[in-house]
Amino acid sequence: MILYIKYMVSLRCKMMVKEELKKLNLHYIVVELGTVEIMEELTDQMREVLRKNLAQSGLELLDDKKSILIEKIKNLIIEMIHYSDDLPEVNYSTYISEKLGYDYTYLANIFSEIQGTTIQQYIIVNKIELVKELLLYGELNLTEISYKLNYSSVAHLSNQFKKVTGLTPTFFKNLKDKKRMGIDAI
Repeated sequence: MILYIKYMVSLRCKMMVKEELKKLNLHYIVVELGTVEIMEELTDQMREVLRKNLAQSGLELLDDKKSILIEKIKNLIIEMIHYSDDLPEVNYSTYISEKLGYDYTYLANIFSEIQGTTIQQYIIVNKIELVKELLLYGELNLTEISYKLNYSSVAHLSNQFKKVTGLTPTFFKNLKDKKRMGIDAI
């Protein structure tokens, strides 16, 4: 049986879900971002207990098809941007469409209807969050980050970063440097 879980977007969430399944003596085959495959069929009572337990951790057990599809889109994007070493070579619309087995226009319309934003905007926001993270780590410079995230240029990355955050990447990075003081400066 496959279960779909909303807000399950990190490795920590996967660990929490595994723990909840264990408490209910449910055996999982696979626990991925947003989905869990279990060996047993859930009774209505077990489903309700699992729903309540997940809700305490900020997660939501999904039942309706549109919500499940939206979560699949979101989890695919999060996995693609945050947990994959390489972004797909094809454009995002083709990648998402092929992975989920639906026409991209259909997916885009449902996503916009339910989320109030476009898939493209969701991708951009996730990419900018990753850029922030990479800037804070300081391991890559802006040119390397733009290459890693398939931006056409550093200028394109900088423009998107400023649109989303209101700051330039350099200003953002400098803010991070000013937040911490060395012990000797106290």
